[in-house]
Amino acid sequence: MTPVEIVAQLCAHFAAATPCDERERESIQQFLSIAPTLEAPFDEHANDTHITGSAIVVGKRGVVLHLHKRLNIWLQPGGHIESGETPAEGALREAREETGLNVRHPDNGPVLVHLDVHPGPRGHTHLDVRYIVMADDVEPAPGVDESQDVAWFAWDDAIAMADKGLAGALRVVRTYVR
Repeated sequence: MTPVEIVAQLCAHFAAATPCDERERESIQQFLSIAPTLEAPFDEHANDTHITGSAIVVGKRGVVLHLHKRLNIWLQPGGHIESGETPAEGALREAREETGLNVRHPDNGPVLVHLDVHPGPRGHTHLDVRYIVMADDVEPAPGVDESQDVAWFAWDDAIAMADKGLAGALRVVRTYVR
């Protein structure tokens, strides 16, 4: 599937989605107006605005967050999509790298659950698509230089400490896994 086809699929998904809150509603509006215009939608070097992929990593203990090495806040794993990857593949790779966990998409395939548009580094804008990712009940072991810390959090604790964009995603995902 080409990047243009992937963007068309994402647009169809979000056009039919019910936003979880006002922030996601605004993010969906921005995504639908911007994403189809991007020539290289996943390439951080081609556009100041690009699509990124994140993973809401869940398991028996709750949700895994990592202490971001530059921002110094607890976030979901995620980041830029590499050449040849889909956003779902990029989210899975980033989750593995940033948590050290053996993660996987649910058995029925990638489940896209949330969208958040937010500022990235160097004046960029990230159109961040977020997927549910499953992990076994083991301790995280991130790679060197990936994350300051990684930990399992109970749902209520994770939601309480999250920024507005992540809190919305966590509330949505919690309904899927209960």
